[in-house]
Amino acid sequence: MRKFGAGLAAVMAAAGLGLVAPGPASAATYCGISWGSLAKSDLEMSNANVTGVRTGQQPCYDRLVIDLTGKVAGYAVQYVPVVIQDPTGYPIPVLGDADLQVMVTAPSYNQSNQPTYEPAAKAELSNVSGYQTFRQVVYAGSFEGTTSIGLGVRARLPFRVFTLDGPDGGSRLVVDVAHRW
Repeated sequence: MRKFGAGLAAVMAAAGLGLVAPGPASAATYCGISWGSLAKSDLEMSNANVTGVRTGQQPCYDRLVIDLTGKVAGYAVQYVPVVIQDPTGYPIPVLGDADLQVMVTAPSYNQSNQPTYEPAAKAELSNVSGYQTFRQVVYAGSFEGTTSIGLGVRARLPFRVFTLDGPDGGSRLVVDVAHRW
């Protein structure tokens, strides 16, 4: 009887602890963001041309937009140790503690080799002073049908990549980088 009582007491104690113990830990997402920081790509060739690069600020992330004349067909976006210039392979220093290399499979020149996008200042495509995440946006070149943009960010933060149609038969490659995890 004594063994039964001790066993019953142990079961009751364990059951009681289960009622008081906290539930499983779950990390709250920042602004509902659950993107991650691993490379994202879709590597198809495009008939489009890059025509512009711009940035914007949102409450939970900073946004980079690359404008194209036609449909975005391919891209590769990833954190890299250093942004590389096309076609030389030279490193391009950018401000911030993490570097994103954004490549879109669309040249910034047409079939006659005339520029469709020619930035006035390759080291500062957009003024991002005062942004929470972005530190610098640089032109890394356009070679063999691919245009590269370097994006210096505050830290290695989650990002997402997607495309949007329009305007005027064109499209946009969008890269959003969260303000925090």
